[in-house]
Amino acid sequence: MRVVLADDERMVRTALRVILAAEPDLEVVGEASTGAEAVSVVRALRPDVVLMDVRMPETDGIRATGQLLASMPDPPKIVVVTTFENDAYVYEALRAGASGFLLKRAAAEDLVGAVRLVARSDSLLFPAAVRELAAAYGRRTPAAAPPWAARLTEREAEVLRLMARGLTNAEIAGRLGVGPATAKTHVAAVLAKTGVRDRTQAVIAAYESGFIVPG
Repeated sequence: MRVVLADDERMVRTALRVILAAEPDLEVVGEASTGAEAVSVVRALRPDVVLMDVRMPETDGIRATGQLLASMPDPPKIVVVTTFENDAYVYEALRAGASGFLLKRAAAEDLVGAVRLVARSDSLLFPAAVRELAAAYGRRTPAAAPPWAARLTEREAEVLRLMARGLTNAEIAGRLGVGPATAKTHVAAVLAKTGVRDRTQAVIAAYESGFIVPG
């Protein structure tokens, strides 16, 4: 898996590079110190995953994430790297299309696990924290049901709620009493009908639309 690091602090980039370089299946192929530079580097190198600092000069991580996802036909998975998890900036980055977030103080094994997890998109990164962010910064007033809600079957709606709780495909299969392939098919249908690219964005859409109410 090819990774690009975007952070305005050289020491942070160096620490991340050292941790990731120790893993045989991970390769840091580029670095950037600003959001604008990150957009340029990612477009040129086309990595699988980007670790994106949320607050950078010129263009912050939120805008850089939005620009990359809007301009690339097959964009990488973006993980926001932040100092504070309960931060409106983090939620805005998730709304912009980031696949998850990671704390700068995270242990090395958590960093490596996060990169691998978002790359394969089998589960939601830190589901409890995503739910807390949605409760704190998501939609405050009831909204009309989103158009995609009517297109979900009863089983697909149940799958979306299980996804929001952070269950993997295997766990969803066990909960529903179906095979792993069937669960994977249901998850794919949910992503297609909600019009999003990964599980995190499906969950954000569910909270933002009022399909799932925090609490």
